[in-house]
Amino acid sequence: MKMESVYNNLKAIDVRPKAEKKGRADYLSWAHAWDMLKSNYPQAQRIIYEQPETGLNYFTDGKTAYVKVGIVVNDLEHIDMLPVMDNRNKSITIDKVCSFEVNKTIQRSTAKAIAMHGLGLSLWTGEDIPSQPSEAKDAPSKSSSETTRISLDVDDDNWGKVLKYVVENKGEGFDNLLKQLRTKYKVSAPVQKALKDNL
Repeated sequence: MKMESVYNNLKAIDVRPKAEKKGRADYLSWAHAWDMLKSNYPQAQRIIYEQPETGLNYFTDGKTAYVKVGIVVNDLEHIDMLPVMDNRNKSITIDKVCSFEVNKTIQRSTAKAIAMHGLGLSLWTGEDIPSQPSEAKDAPSKSSSETTRISLDVDDDNWGKVLKYVVENKGEGFDNLLKQLRTKYKVSAPVQKALKDNL
């Protein structure tokens, strides 16, 4: 079977009947994703990467933690790396990381790695643009555009995610990307220049 047909076959599966709601987003649980994948490709395998020195099933940058999960279908592996997060999707500091959160992150990362093979990928659309913190809804009343956008600064918490998004989607054209970013962020002239310099 050709490699591209795996992607096309999995992409064609309608996952909506199994999708669940979390807030405003739809998601496919890892168990449903795994069941659908194995039903179509029984030889598919999952690899949970561990630190070679410690054997721990998560990695750290010294401040936070992340997991690394690979899904192999027909000898093609897609790897997902996902931060260990709390229920507000905020990274947990390394001193507060626990096995429950690591396990939950591994399962979410499994679903995302499966999606890279095509199954349920449409559910992740838009996930790569960082969302606004929930505190904005409690802010003093301003114009609606002010309360729905946050300031973006070079090297702030969102900078890496935004820069990655811009680089990965540069084919859409800088002006279109900037327009999309401005729906979530206040983008100053220096920040705009910094983004452009990275393309």
